[in-house]
Amino acid sequence: MIEIKVPTVGESISEVTLVKWLKADGDYVNRDEVIAELESEKATFEVNAEKAGTLKTVGKEGDTLLIGDVLAQIDETAAKPEGMPAPVEAAPKAADMPAADKPAAQPAPAAAPVTTIPADVKATPVASAIIADKGVDPKSIQASGYNGKILKEDVLDALSNPGRKPGTTAFTREEKREKMSNLRKTVSRRLVEAKNTTAMLTTFNEVDMGKIMAIRTANKDKFKEAHGVNLGFMSFFTKAVCFALQEWPAVNAYIDGDSIVYHHYCDISIAVSAPKGLVVPVIRNAESLSMSEIEKKVVELAGKARDSRLTMEEMQGGTFTITNGGVFGSLMSTPIINIPQSAILGMHKIQERPMVVDGQVVVRPMMYLALSYDHRIIDGRESVSFLVRVKELLENPDLLLFGKDPVKALLQL
Repeated sequence: MIEIKVPTVGESISEVTLVKWLKADGDYVNRDEVIAELESEKATFEVNAEKAGTLKTVGKEGDTLLIGDVLAQIDETAAKPEGMPAPVEAAPKAADMPAADKPAAQPAPAAAPVTTIPADVKATPVASAIIADKGVDPKSIQASGYNGKILKEDVLDALSNPGRKPGTTAFTREEKREKMSNLRKTVSRRLVEAKNTTAMLTTFNEVDMGKIMAIRTANKDKFKEAHGVNLGFMSFFTKAVCFALQEWPAVNAYIDGDSIVYHHYCDISIAVSAPKGLVVPVIRNAESLSMSEIEKKVVELAGKARDSRLTMEEMQGGTFTITNGGVFGSLMSTPIINIPQSAILGMHKIQERPMVVDGQVVVRPMMYLALSYDHRIIDGRESVSFLVRVKELLENPDLLLFGKDPVKALLQL
């Protein structure tokens, strides 16, 4: 009988929460098979079986466990049940095989029939298959997944309660009490700490997004074809922020005791609303990345955040944060600093508004920008100038190539 213990997941983390068992007590598990999902104060991670054998669970779902506590036991002497499939091993690649052993080319098999649902309906593959197989109307399903995605459980619930319209559940006087997750407790603690330990102030400006939107419209298809990723707003904002941070280094610094630590690099944190709470993964050395590299990193980190697959390294550090409340419809907000950083930029919803341009009232796509900063280290002149510089770069995207007007760069002005 061997013991599976809670692994060390970070220097500052002493306890984790057992989120759920992926294998039940008494199940036979293969070596390296995932048996449980744990959650620390910063991330969710999986635990694998160290040996093949019969699983005996020790912890219960929802339990708080210390690092090193026994999570489960495995009886490696137990016989493997008959008929249980062997663990799948990766087949050798053709490139790694001797020429004589390479299989002869085979004709491509006929494509298997694929069931589909309308393109505007977002659903997991399993949910899509059930919808197509059972002929369920997607509009009758109340989605509970992130960003309105239909999950398998949603389809099964709709099949179990035919005729019930989404959102028509009767109101009750019942209450539900849930234990706060380690991640939520950490977010709560850090937000209160930021409010109580910094001299936080917010300054606002607005940016005309017309030129950036025109660039995206004209180049999005070629950009996707060339780089395999969509051209979003985040790459423009990240580029602009990196130039501005290098011009106003105090915004990219933090206070450490009686010292101010300045960074000669820009590690940009991006706030992502994940299913289990707010997480802030980091784009390292963003000042050195191209537009496509930034977009690929944003997609990678956001996807990992929503799937609870972020590592500790991907969330530690960061010198400046960008958060986008506009995806939820926020018109204006005062974002809270992500300590120990000294500033955070808030993006918001793009809204057409009447603006005066050259003495004429015209309708322009405008976005409010908010910069919350720690007044202990960043003065008003620096914060306002930083935000004005970001606005200038976004309204004149040509400047993002050099960080300044090409003619001025040529003349060294």
